[in-house]
Amino acid sequence: MPIKIPNELPAYKTLTDENIFVMNEFRAATQQIRPLQIAVVNLMPTKIDTETQLMRLLGNTPLQVETVLIRTKTHQPKNTPLEHLKTFYKTFDEVNHHNFDGMIITGAPVEQIPFEEVEYWDELCEIMEWSKHHVHSTLHICWGAQAGLYYHFGVPKYPLPAKVFGVFPHTVERKNAILFRGFDDVFMVPHSRHTEVRRADVEMHPEIKILASSREAGLYAMMTENGRQVFITGHSEYDAGTLEKEYLRDKNAGLPIEVPKNYYPEDDDTQPPCISWRAHANLLFSNWLNYFVYQTTPYDLNEIK
Repeated sequence: MPIKIPNELPAYKTLTDENIFVMNEFRAATQQIRPLQIAVVNLMPTKIDTETQLMRLLGNTPLQVETVLIRTKTHQPKNTPLEHLKTFYKTFDEVNHHNFDGMIITGAPVEQIPFEEVEYWDELCEIMEWSKHHVHSTLHICWGAQAGLYYHFGVPKYPLPAKVFGVFPHTVERKNAILFRGFDDVFMVPHSRHTEVRRADVEMHPEIKILASSREAGLYAMMTENGRQVFITGHSEYDAGTLEKEYLRDKNAGLPIEVPKNYYPEDDDTQPPCISWRAHANLLFSNWLNYFVYQTTPYDLNEIK
């Protein structure tokens, strides 16, 4: 089944050109299926890129998915046209009377700022508190994962001596973890972080299960019982060129930045990037949607507690 998105959303043409099964709103209305309702709290500055990345993965499953894009009202993005935000996004106040099968909270370029000093922290805390009783499963990504771990469990983040930047090998720590069903023994994931959460802090909370990690990049995947809250510290959703854009942006600005590890062949930035994470990214999102959203969410969303 496809992902249902507005025809005018920039992601629609991109995904259609890639042969991702996208359904327009008229056709979706003729099907006798209740689509999964997925809210996306998009905190990334490049919102259109992030929309496309996430919808590409959400649309590559047998399930019909309907997304609702949410933006913060306490922060006005500078890199996304205001008209795009007005047309395709809602504020939390406009959706907080609804329940959702799933929700994604993205990363944000604020990781070096203390949580409480982030402009929209109070608003995000309100959303995360609300998600406990109005969302069946919430997937937190990168800074979103750090924010969720801090808000729900008090797990702090720490500055790193150098940015974790590149594509790193990971292993599954819980071999029977359903979220990683079908994964190889070693799988690759992009990371782009200045901060980390530490194992010792997470292990103080037995309700959090550590599922996967990397020797170089640290903890990668954690979740609470039954997958109601899932925390992913990397960027499996990244496109082929996302790390390159970040690298060239900082390099051209004269900022201290290393070549992203394991991204270019032999770390030679004159060569095209080598994509090594796409298959596992699709599997991660399809497993989340299938096992922690579709299989267990109530048919009547009013029954979510």
